[in-house]
Amino acid sequence: MKTVFVTVGTTSFDELILTIKTPEAVKALKARGYERLVLQVGRGSVLPGPESGLDLTLEAFRFKDSISEDIARADLVISHAGAGSCLEALGARKPLLVVVNNKLMDNHQLELARQLHKESHLLYCTCSSLTDTLRTMDLSVLVPFPPAQTTHFANFLDIALGVQ
Repeated sequence: MKTVFVTVGTTSFDELILTIKTPEAVKALKARGYERLVLQVGRGSVLPGPESGLDLTLEAFRFKDSISEDIARADLVISHAGAGSCLEALGARKPLLVVVNNKLMDNHQLELARQLHKESHLLYCTCSSLTDTLRTMDLSVLVPFPPAQTTHFANFLDIALGVQ
């Protein structure tokens, strides 16, 4: 069963959870053959139940000790732009669509998403463009992130955050 895993990490990003559950977003996922939606909702106020009326199999949880298995089972990962969530999905070699929370004051997440997109490791959007992105995305253009090399990642962060 083709699965989408959505993660907000340890934060609250209700807008993403609400947007991915809209009929339009579900229709876009179904059109791509996805049948199962797993939501990690973190500290958010929205925790959908299985009776939520979606035309997909839905599972939702707040936290687990590890989301590695959820990522491994996913055919697509949709994530907030936190560095830890992005690196875990990229390290697992999963197609990654990052949804930037444009309501954050100091939006370092946008800088990280832009840089990883520039290097063709992920696609990114905001909640307002999520459904259109799901309809039009081409996952075949994504390039695998290099295997763990701490100096490579440290240099990448320096560039992405403008330290160098």
